[in-house]
Formats: sequence, structure tokens, C-alpha cells
Amino acid sequence: MNAPAPIPTIALVIPVFNEQAVLPELFTRLTALFDGTHDCAWRPVLVDDGSHDPSASLIRAQSARDPRFELVELSRNFGFQSALAAGLAHARGAEAVVTMDADLQDPPEIIPQLVVAWRGGAEIVRAMRRTRAETGLRRVGFDLFHRLFGSLSDFPIEPNTGTFGLIGRHAVEAFHQLPERHRFFPGLRAWIGFPTADVLYDRQERAAGVPQQTFRRLIRYALDGVFSFSHLPLRVLTYAGIFVACMGFAAGLFFILWRIFQFERSPTGFTTLAALITFLGGVQLIGIGVLGEYLGRIYDEVKRRPNYIVKPAARSARPPPC
Repeated sequence: MNAPAPIPTIALVIPVFNEQAVLPELFTRLTALFDGTHDCAWRPVLVDDGSHDPSASLIRAQSARDPRFELVELSRNFGFQSALAAGLAHARGAEAVVTMDADLQDPPEIIPQLVVAWRGGAEIVRAMRRTRAETGLRRVGFDLFHRLFGSLSDFPIEPNTGTFGLIGRHAVEAFHQLPERHRFFPGLRAWIGFPTADVLYDRQERAAGVPQQTFRRLIRYALDGVFSFSHLPLRVLTYAGIFVACMGFAAGLFFILWRIFQFERSPTGFTTLAALITFLGGVQLIGIGVLGEYLGRIYDEVKRRPNYIVKPAARSARPPPC
């Protein structure tokens, strides 16, 4: 008689930063999901990324009530991508890992569909947004980024996908072989390969509170994606240099011929010269800025600092000195 197949362990990696308002509902919805699904052993790993509010205390209290919940507390705010890497490292040993945000814009109720696709043979399951609830400038920015990034990237990355999704054990081990600091998770997930499946869903509004990803952080995240997966900015500079050189050669040849044949009126060229100098100066400054972005990332990689530091577990008070 064959022994029953072991129940797979599914870890959930959820970075948390100042999410006090949304955590109670997150706990409630995750607990309902776990209690209603008995063919998996659930292991939610919540990574506190240096929150300034009581988020870590709330997670610690939930872990005391329900041992399935685990807290990984970082020593300070390292950023979403670093917190995600810390959670993936802590989730080693699970058969699959679900990555998601804490704000409940990605509904936990979709997770069983991700697991079904994984059991069907996909090592990577992407949750693809059919619609999204954001409006205004954030919505325009997200749409513009996905359209531009698909054109700029040297490696094809599916638009309308983000952190939400599932990766199997082999894909997780492949992630641990990528030591880079400026990480763009959707790009790395596409880069490592493996059989992939998609699950469509409707992205919702935040359950509570305000977005913790500021506009500046989103811009930095977008730049990490572009400069980590595209050489096109450097190629554009090369093409711009060739174009400007050709235009300069043509302009020089024009004025030489003008001088030789001595037309009726010789141009003074002050306005043309000023325009050319301004244009060339702008191209050079843009080029220096693009090179600086790449060099800055190389500098960060060369220093080999860790992506994150985990805060040690709480200890009792130190004994009095002898």
C-alpha cells in the first residue's frame, strides 16, 4: 500500500513597512485562506523593513497567537527589494514561495489559483493584472513605465505583472545565485527562465492606510529596472554622438563651401553657434548622467555590502555587572 503524498509547504513572503492600518485585515484574510485550504502547509513570512509604527509588534503578537506566522525583522529600512530578498532567504526549504505586498491590493484569495498552476507543472506563476484600481498620476506613471520598459528592455518581460506570484523551489534557489544589489524582481523572475504560467486577476485598492511607496521610491525602482535590464540608453548615446558628428561635419562643409564661393552675404553664425553649443552641451550632460547611473550601480556592486541585515531576536535584559 502506497503511503500518502506529503503535503507541500507553501511559504508567503510579504515585506512590511509601516502597515499598521492594514495588518489586522491581512491576518484575518490569510488565516481564513489557510483554515479553508487543507492540502498545503502554509508558512507566512512577514519581513518588517524597519517600520516606524507598531507593525513589528503586531506581527509578533500574531505569531504568538498563530505559530504559522513568522517575523523577520530587519535592522533598518533597506527597501522593498531587499526585504523581499530577506524573506526568500528565510523561506528556504518550502516547496514553493508566494511573493506579495502587504497592502492587500493583491488579494490573497487568488493564491490557490497560483498553487493550481504550479501543481500543473509551472515553476514560475505570474499574477497578471487584468485591471487595476489606481487612478490619477500613479496610474498614468505605472502604465507609462510598463509600456516604455517593454520597449527598452533587452530581455522580454511581461507587462502588467509585479511582485505578486509564485515561484517553485528550483526558481528560489536560482534567485539565491543572483548577488546583485539593485534588484528588479519581475525582471529577475523572467531572466532565470523555467516553465511559466499566468493567472489573471483584478488589482484592488489598498485595504487601509496610504501607499508607502513614495513617488521618489517608484522612480528609483523604475530606474533600477531600466538600467539593470537594458543597454539601450548607452546605445542611444552612441547613436546621438554619430548623428551630432555627422551634422557637425555637414555644417562645416557647408560653411567651407560658402566661404570658397563667396556668396553675396556671409552669415555671421552667432545664433547658429549658440544653438549648436547649447545642443551639444545638453547631449553631453545627458550622456554623463546616463554613464553615472551605470557607474553608480557598478560601484555599489563592487563594495559587496549585504542587501540587508536581520535584527537579532529580542533578548532578555543583560545581567548586572559582577
